[in-house]
Amino acid sequence: MIRCHIEDSFFHTNLMKCRICIEAAVVVFAYFGFDAVSTAAEEVKNPQRNLPIGILSALGICTILYIAVSLILKGIVPYDMLNVKDPVAFAFKFIGQDWAAGLISLGAIMGITTVLLVMMFGQTRLFYAISKDGLLPKFLSKIHPKTKIPLPSTWVTGVLVATFAGLFPLDKLAELTSIGTLFAFSSVSLGVIVLRKTNPDLKRGFKTPWVPVIPALAIIFCFYLMLQLSAFTWTGFVVWLVIGLVIYATYGYRNSQLR
Repeated sequence: MIRCHIEDSFFHTNLMKCRICIEAAVVVFAYFGFDAVSTAAEEVKNPQRNLPIGILSALGICTILYIAVSLILKGIVPYDMLNVKDPVAFAFKFIGQDWAAGLISLGAIMGITTVLLVMMFGQTRLFYAISKDGLLPKFLSKIHPKTKIPLPSTWVTGVLVATFAGLFPLDKLAELTSIGTLFAFSSVSLGVIVLRKTNPDLKRGFKTPWVPVIPALAIIFCFYLMLQLSAFTWTGFVVWLVIGLVIYATYGYRNSQLR
């Protein structure tokens, strides 16, 4: 019986670790709102100075707040009961503060809405910048004469988001968003290593410290989280990657201004 208990405990512990890794890979999209700051670089007065400050400050503040909230929740509720969709609201319900739980739930809905808007804002600017470089059709980089925003990119982003939100389950979209972002972070980290080696004297607005250690760690951790995602997510990722490569091969390569 003791042996069975030890084996059950070992299995339960490893299962919890595996579940934590999977959940970390799935919800990573909730942590990269800071990435939207970089997509607004062309609208910043002094991007070389202000963008690094904004990104690193957002990362530092969010990390501290996430850790603090997690520690508080573990102090209120046993950790094995927090595997729910609304852990903060659940913790307040657990101690009988239903009014606070309702208020937090409302705040969560408002927070998710702002995150979605920021991500859609970032996507419109990405379409604009990529189109401006010639990798996508030029109409996506047109600016509205009155509002000074990339209106075609905004419409295309809105239509795509509405279409996918209406046709696919939310959890699958979250996983696809996460794997795409993790792959992008890995690619950028690899690019930092390559450019630092091939173009050491290139003028840089911000210089990543401790290269190649930090980029290598970023690649390892991002790829590890990618491996925790489901086969469906990997299939969708490969399909989208192939579509992107086809667009690049048939249009972007011939029209790129940097080519």
